[in-house]
Amino acid sequence: MNTSTTPANAFIDIGKTLDDGLYTTMQKIVVCLAALSIVLDGFDGQLIGFAIPVLIKEWGITRGAFAPAVAAGLIGMAIGSACAGLFADRFGRRWAVIGSVFVFGAATCAIGLAPDVFTIAVLRFIAGLGIGGALPSSTTMTAEFTPTRYRTMAVTATIVCVPLGGMLAGLFSSVVIPAYGWRALFFIGGALPLGLTVLLLLTLPESPRYLAHQRHRWSELRELLGRLSRPVPADAVFIDAAEQKNEQREGFSSLFGTRKTRDTLALWAAFFMCLLAIYSAFSWLPTMLAAEGLSVSIAGSGLTAYNLGGVIGALSCALAITRIGSRLPLIACAVGGVASAVLLLSIDAANHTNLFIFGLGVHGMFVNAVQSTMYPLCAYIYPTNVRATGTASALAFGRIGAILSAFAGASIITATGASGYLAMLGTAMAFVLIALAVVRNHIPRATPKTPT
Repeated sequence: MNTSTTPANAFIDIGKTLDDGLYTTMQKIVVCLAALSIVLDGFDGQLIGFAIPVLIKEWGITRGAFAPAVAAGLIGMAIGSACAGLFADRFGRRWAVIGSVFVFGAATCAIGLAPDVFTIAVLRFIAGLGIGGALPSSTTMTAEFTPTRYRTMAVTATIVCVPLGGMLAGLFSSVVIPAYGWRALFFIGGALPLGLTVLLLLTLPESPRYLAHQRHRWSELRELLGRLSRPVPADAVFIDAAEQKNEQREGFSSLFGTRKTRDTLALWAAFFMCLLAIYSAFSWLPTMLAAEGLSVSIAGSGLTAYNLGGVIGALSCALAITRIGSRLPLIACAVGGVASAVLLLSIDAANHTNLFIFGLGVHGMFVNAVQSTMYPLCAYIYPTNVRATGTASALAFGRIGAILSAFAGASIITATGASGYLAMLGTAMAFVLIALAVVRNHIPRATPKTPT
């Protein structure tokens, strides 16, 4: 669609307008804001992993005593993921993103005042509500502002901000904890998203695809399309032909509609096992390395390497998906996740520390590549009216695996050390491999289109 005014009384297909049209500066700004939300989501979500070894030593408690606090945060993420999707589909993506960022920022700040593990658990639960809600809301916003030909890369670039935020958290922790202590870590980590909340309130618009489904907000949509270099007349009528053809029903039951049940269940299984593996690393990797005799600072570098590998892997996998579709790249990365975990079992972390940390980076590359690119897969499988719900439900089911990792990680490290821990990671990725092979409706190879 060009930038000339559409004829009066025209029916505007919002899907075609956005999917095949220009990719304007304002759309890119929205994607950047969504990505920044996820950077801070990953940043705040992983601070606890860097703080646990210090807290165990300072408070004289066991790893097992911290498992409920870790689990509380993950339970909050599961609830936040599910509720945010329903909220976003009913009240809009904008407020879901803003509310999520505010909640995890305020709660993370408050952790800096916590006097005991119980208080940390309560505050991590509250923070988890926001951390869990930000992911599906921000990825949905990115998907709905991005033309089809750029969508996989844009959504993946947004999700890859989780390990990017974790990597920054590792670098930040290595400076702040030795100099100012763990409390300052949470004070500063919470203040950053609170500042972002203000920026989002001032600049973040609502999704045009969401507005097209809200007739009483069409005037807002017309104004927004003008800002997106797609001006329309005041009496334009909006439709979403492709989405209406694909899905007439709304709500959770639509996830099990025609030809969707198999994909929904497979995605839930893949998210469950992949997040079990990822949060085993996010929560317990520094603790596991410390238990192997490494210093706290070196143990923290293991998680930083894991996240750095994740950034590289996710972007590389997304690029491959745009060229050859999602089936082969996702399955190949799942195989890599299994193989790299097996290879890590043969490396002695204490005597070959650098090689082991490099191996963790390789493992993180494959695992995060799978996790990050499953979000654009969700965006492809589900239509607008259930997209946030579909993505959020898969993520919420995945959070159950993450919750399991809170207890499994602590108990396995205590009972078997690094070997059992790494075996758990490899086994989880083997199940992810099977689930992704079962998915029927993978993203096809992208066909470049010339904007009209």
